[in-house]
Amino acid sequence: MANTLRLEIVTPAAKTYSDDVEMVTLPGVEGEMGIYPLHVPLLTQVVAGEVAVRKNGQDSFFAVGDGFVEITGERVAILTDMAIKGDDIDERKAEEARQRAEARLQEKLSDEETALVSAALAHSLALLKVKRRQRR
Repeated sequence: MANTLRLEIVTPAAKTYSDDVEMVTLPGVEGEMGIYPLHVPLLTQVVAGEVAVRKNGQDSFFAVGDGFVEITGERVAILTDMAIKGDDIDERKAEEARQRAEARLQEKLSDEETALVSAALAHSLALLKVKRRQRR
């Protein structure tokens, strides 16, 4: 029985992460999902939030944006528009982005602008959640 699975996190810019891990927790459209080796195959949507990765008994965290995940018994492939490791997040910039997005949502915007600003808000909230977790 396998005790690890390959996790790959890919954005349009680069492969952000690729390694063998013990467990992955990710934000799916139906809620948080925990994935262990030999998981049933699944293809689903990922929403902006936090991905937790357990490797060698240690947890690390990534902020991710919207995307998709393909899960097999041996592999988890996350394709997303944003993926940033918790240690690389600038909390001040993320907070400023959150405030700008919330202010913009108070304005009269087209449907397209509202969708873009809402996505930016979701990204900044994901960044803040991951970064603030590290302080606990």
